[in-house]
Amino acid sequence: MPDYHDDLRLAHVLADAADAATMERFKALDLTVETKPDMTPVTEADRAAEEVIRSVLQRARPRDAVLGEEFGNEGQGPRRWVIDPIDGTKNYVRGVPVWATLIALVERGAGGDRPVVGVVSAPALSRRWWAALGAGAYTGRSLTSATRLRVSGVERLADASFSYSSLTGWEERDRLDGLLRLSRDCWRTRAYGDFWSYMMVAEGSVDLCAEPELSLWDMAAPAIVVQEAGGRFTGLDGRDGPHGGDAAASNGLLHDELLGYLGG
Repeated sequence: MPDYHDDLRLAHVLADAADAATMERFKALDLTVETKPDMTPVTEADRAAEEVIRSVLQRARPRDAVLGEEFGNEGQGPRRWVIDPIDGTKNYVRGVPVWATLIALVERGAGGDRPVVGVVSAPALSRRWWAALGAGAYTGRSLTSATRLRVSGVERLADASFSYSSLTGWEERDRLDGLLRLSRDCWRTRAYGDFWSYMMVAEGSVDLCAEPELSLWDMAAPAIVVQEAGGRFTGLDGRDGPHGGDAAASNGLLHDELLGYLGG
């Protein structure tokens, strides 16, 4: 299996640079906020974080392609860095500290594209999570000061904690009934939302989570962290990986039941 240690170290460097850019403007009274064509907000910090990541990659990995939420796709080839400069921009705008920069390296192989490195950095929470293919998933302050992540061993839905995003997205896709049934059958339900739901699945503090509408940059980094922690990450159709436009993540033991409630 290839060694992705150098790529993982670079991903941490990218996250450090993005953290500096985002924290500099977090809670700034003069923060510039605009509305994109899809009616979602974007701030100057989103753009600044993606620009600094692209700048470092241009010097360190000039042959790799880059896909980012704010500036689109650049370059071609079997290796592509996938970036969400701020996952949770609405939280960022309102001063809620639950947001993160998501950085993944996606590599083309015989079975299709797959994430091989992922870093999720939430500087306002003083938390970071990361993983590399075949090397496990970790959380901590640095590569040398980290704790390995393991998903939970919960086997019964009645004992499980479920995290979701907003209700409106499920209602718009005519899947709200399934979500409500699942929430009634779980031990505990909370709407942590965005990246945090997946990181808590990887940590074992939440057992399953799902979202009905996502892009690759929302999922690539969380997917490999969950998988390397021993969990499962699929689309709502059950296809493994972050390419389905929606997501279901679990400790693996409850995944089929999760899809039974929310799948197409």
